Amino acid sequence: MSQQEKKYLKWYNKVGYGAGDLAANCIYGLVTSFVMIYLTDTVDLNSAIVGILIMFSKFADGITDVFFGNMIDKTRSKMGKARPWMFWSQIGNVICLIAVFAVPMGWGDTAQYAYFFIAYTLLNAVFYTANNIAYASLTSLITKNKNERVQMGSIRFMFSLATNITVASVTVGLVGTLGGGAAGWRNVAILYAVISLIVNTISVFSVRELTDAELSEGMSASELSEEKPSFMESLKLLLANKYFLMIAGFYILMYIQTGIASVGTYWCTYVLGNVGMLGAFSAAQMGPMIIGLFFTPFLVKRFKGMYKLNFYGYVGAVVFRVGFVIAGLSLNIPLMLACSAIAGLCTSPVTGDINALISETAEYTVRTKGKHIEGAMFSCSSLGIKVGGGVGTALCGILLDLGGYVNAAPQQSASALGMLNFMYLFFPLISVALVAVIMYFLKVEKANADWDAEHGVKKA
Repeated sequence: MSQQEKKYLKWYNKVGYGAGDLAANCIYGLVTSFVMIYLTDTVDLNSAIVGILIMFSKFADGITDVFFGNMIDKTRSKMGKARPWMFWSQIGNVICLIAVFAVPMGWGDTAQYAYFFIAYTLLNAVFYTANNIAYASLTSLITKNKNERVQMGSIRFMFSLATNITVASVTVGLVGTLGGGAAGWRNVAILYAVISLIVNTISVFSVRELTDAELSEGMSASELSEEKPSFMESLKLLLANKYFLMIAGFYILMYIQTGIASVGTYWCTYVLGNVGMLGAFSAAQMGPMIIGLFFTPFLVKRFKGMYKLNFYGYVGAVVFRVGFVIAGLSLNIPLMLACSAIAGLCTSPVTGDINALISETAEYTVRTKGKHIEGAMFSCSSLGIKVGGGVGTALCGILLDLGGYVNAAPQQSASALGMLNFMYLFFPLISVALVAVIMYFLKVEKANADWDAEHGVKKA
């Protein structure tokens, strides 16, 4: 069987790998969707100050992304490069998650801000970063089969989306069931932390990393380098790869949108007057994405690559995001749900194949520079999540404050409601339009094929 057709994974390896995103999103989903409203309406902290603290934490976090990626590239152990980092970092993740949602209520404001900043920074800049980069790196380290990588990405994000839908739908109710107020939030964090730790462990031990010999099989001597790049060399190689910068830009935009989307709790509460609809809106957007992810591997094969599928998908998403804005301004809930569902379906291929695109981008560096930096290359996802999420959450807090939001008030001013509409309705449209532009230029598959043709590399 040819190298390109060789299969490395069984179905249970793919499912086990994908379950890792259930563990990750028990943590990320809770923090992204609910930390702001917990801090403003339960702890009674100022939204703008919280947002600024999160932003500075995330910027520091961005620095650690490439560092951990480089450390993973240099790791040698019986478990492989990435799996040890994924396993051990989760312990720190769960401890810090509980700490973030256990701000001491008897402390003064300054002490509470400091406590939150330290716990949040440790969670994101250290433990979640190490875990997420290791997890993403496995896409390149457990298989060389492109279609298996797409399948892994699709299964992974099915778990991610399903977990996010569940977290968005049940968390508010669970807080009340598990004690309400500060105690309820702490108990929910403990519950999610335990689930996350168990599932992450299962995911780590459900796959095996390929050996260096297996990873290098079929590559020419010019494509290989025994010397491992230093941190600074890895950073230079990343910045020299325009496709890495595009994918990092994609992640930053997506997670700025995700950070601002935490305003959905506020929008449903004060504009719609029904916080229970948050789960319905999350399901409307993410449910169809799960369906789309199921078909993504088949569509990638049908279109003979990812480029057209990704670009035209985002063009379609722009159209239906316009419809979402129009429906939202008139509070036409059925039309909002329909437009959100179709927009989510349109963006699902990128969600499913993004890790395969990053692997293609890593292979572009191998071709053009002769260096393996898979761990550092996958830092684009973690960097985008942290920087984008930090900016998005900071903007969420700052814009809420500028709009005149009053913590836990029974009603909000017209300016606050107008700001909520801008953040929840208009910003996703701006974000998907900018991503559509990135997708137009993200032609890494063609770049690799052109390089192979120029250098006489023939595919079986």
